[in-house]
Amino acid sequence: MKASRRDFLKKTTKGTAAIMLGSMLPGISAASYARIMGANERLRVGMMGVNSRGLALANNYARQQNCEVVSVSDVDSRAAAKCVESVFKIAGKKPKDVPDFRKALENKNMDALIVAAPDHWHAPAAILAAKAGKHVYLEKPCSHNPHEGELLVKVADKYKSVIQMGNQRRSWPNVEAAIREVHEGAIGRAYFAKGWYTNNRKSIGQGKEIAVPEWLNYDLWQGPAPRRALKDNLIHYNWHWFWNWGTGEALNNGTHMIDLMRWGLGVDYPSRVVSAGGRYRFSDDWETPDTQVITLEFPNNTSMTWEGRSCNGRTVEGNSVGVIFYGEKGSLVIDGNAYTIFDLDNKVVKEVKNQAIIDPRNLMNPAESLDALHIQNFVEGIRKGAKLNADILSGYQSTLLCQLGNISLRSGNALHIDTSNGHILNDTVAQQYWTRTYEQGWEPTL
Repeated sequence: MKASRRDFLKKTTKGTAAIMLGSMLPGISAASYARIMGANERLRVGMMGVNSRGLALANNYARQQNCEVVSVSDVDSRAAAKCVESVFKIAGKKPKDVPDFRKALENKNMDALIVAAPDHWHAPAAILAAKAGKHVYLEKPCSHNPHEGELLVKVADKYKSVIQMGNQRRSWPNVEAAIREVHEGAIGRAYFAKGWYTNNRKSIGQGKEIAVPEWLNYDLWQGPAPRRALKDNLIHYNWHWFWNWGTGEALNNGTHMIDLMRWGLGVDYPSRVVSAGGRYRFSDDWETPDTQVITLEFPNNTSMTWEGRSCNGRTVEGNSVGVIFYGEKGSLVIDGNAYTIFDLDNKVVKEVKNQAIIDPRNLMNPAESLDALHIQNFVEGIRKGAKLNADILSGYQSTLLCQLGNISLRSGNALHIDTSNGHILNDTVAQQYWTRTYEQGWEPTL
């Protein structure tokens, strides 16, 4: 029954319609983008991790006429209950509350798992879903470490699972147009790119060990990560800044910009990576850098840098987050779903403005209507075998660049890289960060 349903989802085309970007984006509303595509058969999805970003994704999927949220899984019973009610208000039908997502995967009528749990769960959860015969929409970064990213690529192929990474800008129309401008020579040959992220995050202080509250399954929350005592400054967001569970600002927000730069420059794996930074602003439990610069060089005579400032919100090019490409004839700046082209004298040659509301510092839902396009690309990848805008190989490659930056920082070494596969060359200190230690019995495997 499962196989026939998946075949149906891949083959059916009746009732679908092309996305007309020009007419959809201006003044877009939840009601209008919910009808982006019609369907005779809905894609049934289960949500994993719904406290913040996952809640936004659950609501977005619930608004798609060709999708149905059938289950909600979260280690926080309060977050799960809130999400169930939110989906019910949108879709008129309550998804099941299944606290352990592994039990949810046993539902043979579920087609895909949407993973928005903390970073240390991203790859292990996606791998379990693929093994259970599900497709996966996987929030960035796709993995906690490079080893897991390589496993994901192999798993997608072995189990024929459609895995889309949530670097949604790959589906934003004006971003696609901007990258096309770069590729078609609007600024001549692009040879250097700079990306950035800025914020004014506060100190997380010195945490105190606390008893696990009744609403939290802390053992399942930790999952594949080695066990650590619960502190009062960890859950729900500050785990990003601890290496045991998180990956720092470089992968929390840098993944998006590094992905765009890699796309624009037409590169895969670097030849050399160096990074500097640290926890400079406050003296607290925060382990990952709050200030970091990653520089990557590529074999096609190009390079890129990413600058992250978690605790100083001064903008770059007037934007809190963005990318600029430098070329032989000018430069191109991407700001959200807008872009501007300058000549070598800094004169504006072309300006394409954004038509959708974006708040890059909104932790939960910065660009809901545009993200619906990424969701629909995922659906079409399952339905009709459409080319994914962010398949798992591409997602792994972009995630890896950020991870290599963190590895350079943590090892204190400039990294020399095998440009055929992204592996670190001749550096035993750096190579120890390629994978991680797992809690016994929780290791992800093929």
